[in-house]
Amino acid sequence: MAELGRKTVEACRVAEKLPVVVLLDQVRSMHNVGSVFRTADAFQVQALWLCGYTPVPPHRDIHKTALGATETVAWEHHPDILEAISLLKARGYAVWAVEQAEGSQYLQDFQPDFSHPLAIVLGNEMHGVQQAVLDSVDGCLEIPQFGMKHSLNIAVTAGIVLWDLLVKYMQSPVGRRSSFCQKKSVDA
Repeated sequence: MAELGRKTVEACRVAEKLPVVVLLDQVRSMHNVGSVFRTADAFQVQALWLCGYTPVPPHRDIHKTALGATETVAWEHHPDILEAISLLKARGYAVWAVEQAEGSQYLQDFQPDFSHPLAIVLGNEMHGVQQAVLDSVDGCLEIPQFGMKHSLNIAVTAGIVLWDLLVKYMQSPVGRRSSFCQKKSVDA
């Protein structure tokens, strides 16, 4: 464990974070929620906001896939996603949804301005991000897909998006100045 450079729970809680909040809206699967917790821990995101009827810890099915990440990732429950988005925007966050929508921007073309924090909304497994949410965010990001299904599991989507944002943050002027990026080198 020491060779892997793993932090303690307390060290994770106080460590510098990737300036990204992930909002899960109306996600029904506890296993998906747990998986996103685990991914959020891996990339040390600032926080995970569980919105609407998204299940919250503690629950054995969340813990089954989170593998302890509910202890290291800051999280909050917000019953109303639109109020959560308003709160984040009032705090200076740019809020983007991940959805296949008219006018969406491919993830690889997205160049976030890391001088301001960022929030990412992921929606329901079957219905995606609600139209009211799409109407309230700054834009939509889309992962290009070329197969028949044109959809990904929400936990897979979270991993792809957070990895992309981590790499872009570490290569940004803001990220290069942060101690967060000096801990490990990441080759894209």
